[in-house]
Amino acid sequence: MRILKHFTKILGSTMLLALLFTVLIAGCGGDNNPLDGGGSGQQSVNLASAGDYVVLAGSTIANTGTSNVTGDIGLSPGTSVGGFPPGIMNGTQHVNDVDANNAKLDLTTAYNNAAGRTVAPISVAGNIGGRTLAPGLYKSTSSLEISSGDLTLNGNSNAIWIFQIASTLTTTAGRKVILSGGANAKNVYWQVGTSATLGTTTVFKGTIMADQSITMNTGATLEGRLLARIGGVTLNGNTLVKPN
Repeated sequence: MRILKHFTKILGSTMLLALLFTVLIAGCGGDNNPLDGGGSGQQSVNLASAGDYVVLAGSTIANTGTSNVTGDIGLSPGTSVGGFPPGIMNGTQHVNDVDANNAKLDLTTAYNNAAGRTVAPISVAGNIGGRTLAPGLYKSTSSLEISSGDLTLNGNSNAIWIFQIASTLTTTAGRKVILSGGANAKNVYWQVGTSATLGTTTVFKGTIMADQSITMNTGATLEGRLLARIGGVTLNGNTLVKPN
C-alpha cells in the first residue's frame, strides 16, 4: 500500500507538470500561429502567380516622371506600357504573354476570395485615418478613405488585415499607413470594389486588388502591390517595392 501511495503521488505531480507545460506553450504561440497571431482568425489571401508582380493591370500601365519600380510588372489583356523610361524598372515586364495571362486569372481568384470572407467582419465607414486597428477583417459597404490622420496597423509578423471596400479607396496628401508591432506589408490586403487613388506623397502599405483602376499621385510610395483586374495602373514619380 505504501508503494502504491508513493506511485500515485509521483503520477499526480507528473500530470500537474504536464498541464503547466501545456498552458505555457499555449500562451507562447506568438509568430508560430499559422493564422494571424492576433486572434482575428483570418488566413492570408493566396495570390498565387499574381503575387510575383508589384504592378499588374488589365488595360494599360502608364508612368509619368522618374518612378522607380522594384519587381515585375504585368499587363493582360492590354498591350500598352508607357513611361519606362524615364521610369526605372527593376524587374521583368510581361505584356499579354502566358505569364501575365495566368497572373490575371490568379488575381481574379484572389480578389473573389478576399471579397467573400465572412469570418467576424468589423464594420468601417468613411475616414479611418487617425485610428489604430488590430488584425482582422474590416468591411465597408461604400467607400473608404485615409484622411485627417494616419492609419496604424498594430500586430505581430503573422498578423493579417483584410479590408473589403465596396466602392473606392482614397488617401489624401501626405497620409501614411504605419505598421507597428512587427506587422508585415505582405499580410495587408485591400480589396477595392471600384478604383483606388493614393494622394500626393502618401506612404502606403499592402496589396491593393482593385476591380477597376489604381492611380498613384506624385511622390506617393508603396510597399506592396498594385493589382488592377480590368482597368489600368497610373504612376506619377512614385517608388514601389514588392514586400518580402
